[in-house]
This record gives sequence, C-alpha cells and structure tokens, in this order.
Amino acid sequence: MRIYLLGLLFISCVSYGQKGWQVEVMPGISSYAGDLTQKTIPIHTIQPSLSANIKYNTGNFVNFRLGLAWAMVSGNDKYNSHWDLYGRNLSFKSTILEGNLCLELNLADPDIYYSYPYIFGGVGVFHFNPWAYDDAHNKVFLKPLSTEGEGLAQYPSIKEYSLTQLCLPFGAGWRHKVKEKFIIGFEIGIRYLFTDYLDDLSNTYVDRETLQSQKGDKAVEMAFRSTYFSATGDTRGNPKVKDIYAFAGIKFGFYLHKKKK
Repeated sequence: MRIYLLGLLFISCVSYGQKGWQVEVMPGISSYAGDLTQKTIPIHTIQPSLSANIKYNTGNFVNFRLGLAWAMVSGNDKYNSHWDLYGRNLSFKSTILEGNLCLELNLADPDIYYSYPYIFGGVGVFHFNPWAYDDAHNKVFLKPLSTEGEGLAQYPSIKEYSLTQLCLPFGAGWRHKVKEKFIIGFEIGIRYLFTDYLDDLSNTYVDRETLQSQKGDKAVEMAFRSTYFSATGDTRGNPKVKDIYAFAGIKFGFYLHKKKK
C-alpha cells in the first residue's frame, strides 16, 4: 500500500524535457526566530510575504534562479512563558527586502515525472530596519538609539551593525506541472544570517547614564523596558545564536520561452 501511495506522488508518463526561462511568484508567510522567541518557528511571529523568481530551467536536474522577496517579521516578549523573558518586555517589527541567487536540484528526473521534490541553496543580500512602539505608542526605529551601546566609544567591543547584510537561503519544495506551460508548487526556505541584530537585541544592558548622555532619553526608554530592575551588564540577549527568518508559500510558475529536448 505504501509503495502504491508513493507511486501516486510521482506521477509519470512519457514526456519531453523542457528548458527555458521561467517566472515564478510565491505569495505566502514569513516567520522569525531569535532572542525574542523560545521556539524555532513560533506561530505568533507569522507575517505576510511575497517573493518572485526568474529562473533558467535546464531541462535536467539543475536549475538556476534569481529572486526578490518582501516580508514582514516581528517578535514580542509578551508571548514568552519564562518570567524573565516575559518581564524583559521587549519587542520589534521590521520589513525585509531580499535579493538572492540560488541553485535548484531536482530530486527526480523532470523528463519522466510531472510531480517531484527539489532542494535549493544559494546566497542573498537583505535589508532590514527594526522598530518598536514607545510608551506613547509612537513608532521608533531602534538602530539610531544604540540600545546596547553599539558604536559608542565607551563600548569599543560592541560594533555598530549594518542594516544591509548577507544571508544564505536554503530549503525545499514540491513542483507539479499543471499543463505544458504552467507549474504550481509549495516551497519552504530558511535564511541563515550573519547578524544577531535583526531584532536589535544581542548582548547585555549598558549603563543608563552613559546611554542617556550619548543618545538621549528615548534610547534609555527603548533599551530598558523590563518590569524588573535591569543593571549594567545584565543579560539582554544571546550573542552565541544568530537570528533567522523563513518563508513558506504556494508557488505559481509559467514559461516565458521554452524548448523541447
């Protein structure tokens, strides 16, 4: 019975392999995991996303694609169950704009199968800009405030982070040929990041007076939001684990121009 069901997943018939340029659009969802979450992919961080690729289909096992993606990401301590994380009372939101170049590897021969899985990996560049609401519910961008002393002379070991960073996209999907020219599928992808400041949170609390003298009252307000007293050097984040974000969605594709092998 299991062998029969597996055969249904790989719908095959005699066909001609297709190659050429293809456009893909994927509406879906995005999620974040980092210092403001306790689970790998928390449900409460799910936000909308939209991505698009232009791809060269070789007609064999390997394809090449160039992609653009837009997404929202967010995190909030109010969803954490541990009292110290809940009481830390930090949050953030950000829009992500990403460009990537990836290689796809089909896990079945597209000359034979109309429906098959694939994996992908590559390199990308993304831009983000974390913000949060202050006590008056005004939107405040966090990077200029140096909430953990980033870039301040008093903390030379804490470097200022860039809002444009490299990432490594990787993931897997399933593709099904609906007609000769159209394709539908599902894909999930994770982005490995080289920064821990996607959420503007990584290290320890800095000295209140120093932060106030260098960045003003608003920086102190956004850095120290806990319901308990936070002293200089107390843990604020975990610099040993980088942040990540992920995409998932339904993919629609069609050939701009194709050739039969």
